[in-house]
Order: sequence, then C-alpha cells, then structure tokens
Amino acid sequence: MSWWLTAGNLLPSWYKPPSQSSLRYLFYGIILGFSFSLTSTSLALFFQARRRQRLAAKDQFEPRPIELRSDEVLKGVTGLIGNTPLIRINSLSDALGVEILGKAEFLNPGGSVKDRVALRMIDDAETVGLLHPYTGSRIFEGTVGSTGISIATIARARGYDVTIIMPDDVADEKVKALHALGADIERVRPASIVDKKQASLSSFLCLSPQRALEFGRNFSSDRLHLVQAPSSMAVSTSGDEENPDDLINKPRGFFADQFENRSNHDAHYDGTGPEIWRQTNGSVNAFVSGAGGTVAGVGRFLKSMNEEIVVAISDPEGSGLYNKVSSYIKYGVMFDSRESEGTKRRHQVDTVVEGIGINRLTDNISLALPIVDDAFRITDAEAVAMSRYLVQHDGLFLGSSSACNLLACIKLVRKMEWKEGQTIVTILCDSGNRHYSKFWNDEYLEKAGIPIDPELVTQLLSSS
Repeated sequence: MSWWLTAGNLLPSWYKPPSQSSLRYLFYGIILGFSFSLTSTSLALFFQARRRQRLAAKDQFEPRPIELRSDEVLKGVTGLIGNTPLIRINSLSDALGVEILGKAEFLNPGGSVKDRVALRMIDDAETVGLLHPYTGSRIFEGTVGSTGISIATIARARGYDVTIIMPDDVADEKVKALHALGADIERVRPASIVDKKQASLSSFLCLSPQRALEFGRNFSSDRLHLVQAPSSMAVSTSGDEENPDDLINKPRGFFADQFENRSNHDAHYDGTGPEIWRQTNGSVNAFVSGAGGTVAGVGRFLKSMNEEIVVAISDPEGSGLYNKVSSYIKYGVMFDSRESEGTKRRHQVDTVVEGIGINRLTDNISLALPIVDDAFRITDAEAVAMSRYLVQHDGLFLGSSSACNLLACIKLVRKMEWKEGQTIVTILCDSGNRHYSKFWNDEYLEKAGIPIDPELVTQLLSSS
C-alpha cells in the first residue's frame, strides 16, 4: 500500500477528498441539527417559564387599572360606589424614599368614603327586613355631614326620606349639599361635657334614635311598634301587629347608627380592604386611617392576609382617642389622664378638622383595637399645612381628614425609619370642596389662631 503526504498528514493512497457537494450536505446537516437542538431547548425553557408564571399568579392579584368600558352599564348611582383608584402621592413618596398611596375615595358619587358605609347600612337593613323601599320610610342619622350626604344620595335612589341631625358649626357647604338632596336638617349646638350650659355631644347623638321613634309614633294614630334591630339601631312603625303585610307597607323611622352599626366595618372588610390588597398586588407594609369602621374593616382584612402589616390611627386635636389607644397598645387599658374627670380643658369638638375623631369607644372602634399597632395625634396647624403643601406640590385639593391621614403617614415612616420603598396606604376621605368656609378659609383660620404654614411639612420631611 502506498502512502502520500497531504497537508502534513500521511494518508492512504486510496483516500479521496470529499467533493464540494458532500461538504455542503454535511454543513447543512450540522446547521439543522444545531437548530433543532436550540429550538427544542428554547421551547422547553418557554413552557417552564409559563408554568412558573401560572403558579405565581395563584398567589397574587393581577393589576387592574381603572377602565371605561363601552359594554358595561351601571345600575344607577350606587353602581358608582367603590373600586376607587389608588394614587401615588409623588411629593411625599419621593421625599421619604417610600411609596405613599392614597385611596381616592373622594371620587365616589357622594364625594366621600362614607358612600360605602351608607350603601352597606341601607342594603343590610333591607336584607333583614328593617327597611322597605318606597313605603314612605325615613332614615335618621347624626353626623357632621359626609355620612349624611352619602345617606341622602342613596336614600333618594331607593325611595326613602332623610333627616340629618348635625352640629350647627359644620361647614356651610355640607348643609347646602344636604338641602339640595332633599334632606331635612336639624342643627344642634355641639359642646363637650365640660360645658354645663350646653347639651353634651352624647346627647346630640341620642337625638337621632329619639327622632326615629317619634316618627313612628307621630305618623299614624295606630299603635306604635318597635321593630327588633341589632346594636343600638332604632326602627319604629305603626299598624296592625297581627297583619305582617300591614306592618311591612307602613312607613318606618330608621336610625342608621353609623358609629355602632357593624355594616360600617363590613363595608370596608368586604370592599375597601380587598381592593387595596388587589391594587398593590399584596405588597402593603402599613395602613393609616382615622379611628372608626374604616380602620377596623380595612385593618382587619389586611392583617388577615399578612399579620406583619402595621395598622395606625390618625387622630385630630380635640379627639379623645389618641392617648386612649396609645394606652391600650402599651398597657391593654383604655385610659387617658388628660381626659380624666376634672382635668379636661379642651372641648372635643374644638377643632377645624371634620369627619374623624371621637371621644368614646364605639363598637366599630372596639373591632379595631386588637389590630391597631400605633396612633398619631395631628394638630390643626399640621393638617392645614399638609393640605396647602399637597396643592402646591401635587395639585391635590383635599379635605381636612385626608390631610390628617397623610401627615400621620409621614410620622409613621419617620418612626419606623423606613426609606427602602415600603408601601404605606391611606384613605383620601373627601376633597376640599366641602371645606371652603372653614378649613380652606384663610380668614376663618386666622381668627381661630391656626397658622397656615406649608413649611411645617417641609421641615417634617427633611428631619431625621
């Protein structure tokens, strides 16, 4: 056998170099094989990623932006209540290094978060047979305005009349709104227990159930009947007790009782809380709100999803809850030495903030106590400063309770030393449209000795 040298290698004489076409086919085969391998690997990775996404989606809510749908028609004004957007407060979030988000409840048709409560109270009363639409029945409630406006809005849509008992020093805008909605208004002089010449605030609240009972008594010469109702709600009617249909069709006086009514809490536990959880994809570190059904319902729901979430109360000057809640958190006892007998000097109603704050422990607040982690007292000057700061830096025109809530958010962030993008959610209860005559009236504030200084907020944001 002969050998010959090619390209420095010894090859047998019978060896024939491959033809050009053979090399081409070999090259094609290598390319196809590599392509098939790459494609199969890519497909496998793709389906694995899809599977991981589906598994993760089971534990998270998908973001759902506010949408206008041409194929969806809402049934009346009540269809507009709830599902409000969650908005980022840019100035505060950027300054603090966290995400401060506000639930824009002022976008409800009645203009406030109280629309949720009013709707749930009336729905629940109808469900259990305490109220029947279009029977000439009348709803009574004691309120500083927002709840009354919400009740009047929904009551008109359901065929009820409304009587609102309210202090005589609330903002005129709320009174005008109630009149426009056809509500009857009884205005009462507010005073705390330190003023012996005036009825106490408790007496003012007691007028509502009294008026509800009087309605059933005065409406007809028939025998008055008190309908069994939960909590301290009062329901009266008149008619033939042996004829249930006669009782159902007779007008009723119904005291809604927002402070003690469990529907207040349930509206937020079943509605506002789940909305916040979904809108944040479950990423919430803290929730801040005024004391009442909102903090109880939302706080309890969020804690049920993640017990590490911090729940804090925002309490204005004049309210007796701040020190009491703080005492409960620290010692398990509701007591405030500043509010003890013979020591109180400040009227609980002596504040420019309307809509939050109270001086007694209601059923709804009791529901919140086990889950509240902190409380912050907000002065009138701080609330006013925050409202002006938000207009200047964010274009947000908000009411006094919204300003209190956002100021409390800042204090909570500072106290927790958060600055790594933690998410704090609060309630933007109503807009400034209902506060022109007092909270947004510079002349009124000047006479009341309340400074208007947005720099208070700037200093708080920059302080360590």
